[in-house]
Amino acid sequence: MMRTGNLMRRKRPGLAARFGAALLAATLGVSAAALPVHAQKAGGVLRGELADTPPSPSLHEEITVSVAVPFMAVFNNLVIYDQSIARNTFDSIRPELATGWTVSDDGLTVRFDLRQGVKWHDGTPFSSADVKCTFDMLMDKGEVKLRRNPRGVWYENVEKVTADGDFQITFHLKVPQPSLLAFLAAGWTAIYPCHVPPAQMRRHPIGTGPFKFVELKSNERVKLEKNRDYWKPGRPYLDGIEYSIISNRATRMLAFTAGRADMTFPTDVTVPLLKDTMQALPTAQCTLRPLGVSYNLILNRDAAPFNDARARSAVALAIDRKAFIDITSEGKDLIGGAMLPPPAGVWGVGPEALKDLPGYGGDIEASREKGRALMREAGYGPDKRLKIKVSTRNVASYRDLAVILVDHLRHIYIDGELEMIDSAVYFNRLYQKNYSLVLNATGSSLDDPDQHFVENYGCAAPRNFNGYCNPELTALMSAQSRERDTDKRRAIVHQIERKLVEDTVRPIISHTVAAGCMQPQVKGLTLMSNSIYNGWRFEDVWLDR
Repeated sequence: MMRTGNLMRRKRPGLAARFGAALLAATLGVSAAALPVHAQKAGGVLRGELADTPPSPSLHEEITVSVAVPFMAVFNNLVIYDQSIARNTFDSIRPELATGWTVSDDGLTVRFDLRQGVKWHDGTPFSSADVKCTFDMLMDKGEVKLRRNPRGVWYENVEKVTADGDFQITFHLKVPQPSLLAFLAAGWTAIYPCHVPPAQMRRHPIGTGPFKFVELKSNERVKLEKNRDYWKPGRPYLDGIEYSIISNRATRMLAFTAGRADMTFPTDVTVPLLKDTMQALPTAQCTLRPLGVSYNLILNRDAAPFNDARARSAVALAIDRKAFIDITSEGKDLIGGAMLPPPAGVWGVGPEALKDLPGYGGDIEASREKGRALMREAGYGPDKRLKIKVSTRNVASYRDLAVILVDHLRHIYIDGELEMIDSAVYFNRLYQKNYSLVLNATGSSLDDPDQHFVENYGCAAPRNFNGYCNPELTALMSAQSRERDTDKRRAIVHQIERKLVEDTVRPIISHTVAAGCMQPQVKGLTLMSNSIYNGWRFEDVWLDR
């Protein structure tokens, strides 16, 4: 067996992390190296903001960042991305409820030694049985079932999970899978207690994490309190965390600049808003970084008009990506395929690799003329325009792009009526295919092809909202997952990227760059640069006031 646990060395921060640090330093008028170091202080309640009411606090059943941000702090994982390093990589994975791990030479078993003396928030001791229960539930084995299991597809390559004593657990794989540790480190991969049923976890979750759940009050607040019996000595520093649920972004930003919130919602501060925020509150600590989130279009392939490939292709040809990013981010957002493009992304492709494919050429008028020709073939034209609803989530960042999309569609004889869907029912509408065309945002838990492709484009994946299923693509996804050579794996990933564009599966508009801002008294919180889902444990955060 080869020892791979306890990786405590640190890599140099990635480009986005360095950029964020430089921006912070520039904001404060000092060099990054000159930023002061403080002794941590215990006490105080951190005040955060949420854009909408979380559907539930059950991490394993939800997919929105409005769940990940407040409730990651309630739980622990087997392993976790180092919360002080902005860029998530394999080298930044650290033990958490596990104390270390070993991988067999053939890559088919991964064994974890577990931490002893850990207790659930209700006082019940933690053991390997809880880990086995969690992954049996995620793999849909046994009697306990989740109401919804959006990330169960992550574990299709896991044959079984065995408890080898009270404090050892082993994952048995069908084929080697380098990405398994990345899955286990994701913010979503909380360990659940065996003795608490999923229905209760949706109402009042019990974890082992640094904070205990107190309250979720719709359209008002989320409240957490310090876990005073936390297994990590001296943590957390905070007495609690309280999130105000404020649906209007302008109101949220006003609350922050007026000092009524300690940190913004992590996706709120667009490039234009960043300038306004710094003018209103020059002491704000803001980090501009890629979010690991793409805005994209979901077309209902099973119902008219988009069961016609010509109409789908026409929509892809109508998109002026440069106009989108110039308007919404002053040109800072990134253009690429499904995955985060370089230099921020490790695996994705930029526009140059796709320029010969529909919608990525430089001549937007020529593209739109091709789109109009396809629409005329499909039976539409200037005298017979297609009227549809363009649906989107009732969140400011979604609405901004949806308004631009409606304008782009009119160039190909499509008149779009904007439909705003409340967050509480938005994902149910997608699961039920109750839409024609949706302006959607897809956040990647990990900058890894196994997570992104399987979860969003796998034939039976819950987040494959329009049901696209292609055996050729499935074979490519399996091939990249098994490939241990990084360059060979990246080449397969690039084949997948091109196939997704060619088939107009989920046209990507852009990859978002935005800032998260904090008051100067907030210390110890690092905003991740390639995912917005993995950095919210909060055990090291403290308030200097």
